[in-house]
Amino acid sequence: MTQGEKLSRRERERLRQRHDMLAAALELFSRNGYHNVSMNEIAEKAEFAVGTLYKFFKNKEDLYKSIMIEQTDWFHKVMDKAMDDGDDEIEKLRNYVRTRGVAVTEKEAVVRLYHAEIRGRSFNLRAGLDDEISRQLNELRERLTEIFASGIRNNLFRKIAEPAQLALALENICSGFIMRWLEKPENNKYPEDPDVILNIIFQGLIAG
Repeated sequence: MTQGEKLSRRERERLRQRHDMLAAALELFSRNGYHNVSMNEIAEKAEFAVGTLYKFFKNKEDLYKSIMIEQTDWFHKVMDKAMDDGDDEIEKLRNYVRTRGVAVTEKEAVVRLYHAEIRGRSFNLRAGLDDEISRQLNELRERLTEIFASGIRNNLFRKIAEPAQLALALENICSGFIMRWLEKPENNKYPEDPDVILNIIFQGLIAG
């Protein structure tokens, strides 16, 4: 289908149904855990017959993986655009840190679900899924690495470590703030000012 072609009413309805099914499953998975949710419960939540649900997804595992792949695709696009914006490398890093916080806030249920499965590792859903998610996250890390490398080449940053190490450090600092926020959102808000996080790297800890 070309960009100018419109979806038929039937196609639009199928997309709407699929969206409603994924949204219902995500809400139930994130609240009750994957193992504690049945396809019947998902169908009831989405207000469809369970047979209709199986026309879209062959089983619960297929539905779960569809959620995670679609949300990872969304995150990749949002973060990629954030690192495209900015007049210099510092602004690009600020956009990266700021957008990670916004993305988590908008997709809290997805983040909670994904981190719950990372911690649990009690089932083998992640086989195959990890490869696709890791590929996209590695692409974002490579983009971040190039921003640090460019900043070093342009004498904006001192080379206190290899660009890949700096990228990994920033990624994990952001993840740490996110995990704290997930544990107790009211007391551990993700910083609105990206420099709160960036200064951990930019200024360092030792005085003098």
